[in-house]
Amino acid sequence: MSESRPSFLLVDGNNIIHAWPELLEMHQRQKGSAHRELIDRLIAFHDYSGQRVVIVFDGRGATTSEERELSGIQIFYSSASKTADDIIERLAMKYASQYDLTVATNDRAEQDLVVSAGGMVLSAESLRELLERSEDSMRD
Repeated sequence: MSESRPSFLLVDGNNIIHAWPELLEMHQRQKGSAHRELIDRLIAFHDYSGQRVVIVFDGRGATTSEERELSGIQIFYSSASKTADDIIERLAMKYASQYDLTVATNDRAEQDLVVSAGGMVLSAESLRELLERSEDSMRD
């Protein structure tokens, strides 16, 4: 990663939830619990690394909405007429030239678009490993 540009981690929230068995199980038991768990882990990563973190989830509302956690991470919910992929692709095209942009997703088409825009990709498993390493470092 370049030292001259800030890092930006963009996470395809629903894709990660469906790729991690423990989050998928939480999601199936109680709606919203897996979202909160993923958000909490990404907040801890943001607090530890200082890296900008944006999470995008598929939404159901009339418009795309944005929330900011007190920690500073951003959370987007797509509108019912768009998907999280649409938002991620738009953000990747817009910011890959300004940031060291990494998108966490297992969606191959999305990964290809991000790389063609100049960004980097992490698989769901690689994101898990990154978060576990930062959690281990925080505990030490």
